[in-house]
Amino acid sequence: MSPVRLAPAAALVSATALPVLAALHVAPVVSTFGPLRNRVMPCLAGQGRPDHVALTFDDGPDHLSTPHFLRFLDARGIRATFFLLGSMLVRSPALAKEMAAAGHEIAVHGWRHHPLLVRGPRATCDDLARARDAVADVTGRPPVLFRPPYGVMTTAAHLACRRLDLTPVLWTCWGADWRKRATPRSVENTVLRDLRGGGTILLHDSDCTSATGSWRTTLRALPRILDTCQEQGWTVGPLREHGLRGLPMG
Repeated sequence: MSPVRLAPAAALVSATALPVLAALHVAPVVSTFGPLRNRVMPCLAGQGRPDHVALTFDDGPDHLSTPHFLRFLDARGIRATFFLLGSMLVRSPALAKEMAAAGHEIAVHGWRHHPLLVRGPRATCDDLARARDAVADVTGRPPVLFRPPYGVMTTAAHLACRRLDLTPVLWTCWGADWRKRATPRSVENTVLRDLRGGGTILLHDSDCTSATGSWRTTLRALPRILDTCQEQGWTVGPLREHGLRGLPMG
């Protein structure tokens, strides 16, 4: 076939392949739907052993808010998992060091809080690698967990996690604490409505991507959430103690 005839054929193949590639890229977005994720993707949802609840926070470290959470958790004798943004980490490296030294688990939330749907494979991998390396440099320990911004995974994100030895973990319940109209009671009720033994709670220790001052609402909601877990006989701790399949305990 002559080059003149090959050109239209190549263009046709490209036009046909693009929708297929786009569909493959966004296919994991179905995991964003909580009820489906909790039912058929227990590992990604963060479902662990039934006598334990994993407490996790996103978007830090924030020098204005995170220390308040650290003091509260220390007073309760509880350790949590913090999914850090690389762009926040470089502003407060000493705080991240303090978090790790206090026994909290440090994980990756990406470099910037941008949706992965608008990023290609290379940009996705570069973002995760940059954040992972920053956490390792500051804390002295490479992170093993990743949570995508907005909880939206893509095929590129799954491939990047495999390449970088990161395990993606979302959540089984959240507090919707980022909203401007959230109150301590609404956060408490939203978490407790869906919380079961073995669940993973998503909250935020920073308002860098949330309503201004929303972290104060989250902080005031924590006592009742933790008290309820205690009443139910559930131990609260980080994901490393949660018994997730494929992850070592401790």
